Amino acid sequence: MLNIFRIVSLVEGISFLVILSVTLELISREYVYVLGMTHGVLFMLYLVFSLVLAGKKGWPLTGWLGLFVASIIPFAFIPVELYFKKMEQA
Repeated sequence: MLNIFRIVSLVEGISFLVILSVTLELISREYVYVLGMTHGVLFMLYLVFSLVLAGKKGWPLTGWLGLFVASIIPFAFIPVELYFKKMEQA
């Protein structure tokens, strides 16, 4: 379950950065619908997997809220990935 969440987290974080690159006009606005829909689905998957993971690991609500906040801050998926990688090695 943790590995699936890590993959969803990375893909969702990258899709968020792609959406932000549209606002910086690095990507044409004609792709907004496709990119937005893709990111929306990935964001919902991220939320579902984070809730399931928090439930299975027995984390308090604050642990899940940390994951939620990381999903709405650009580049925050990187420290989350590093944390889970460190946790997996331990």
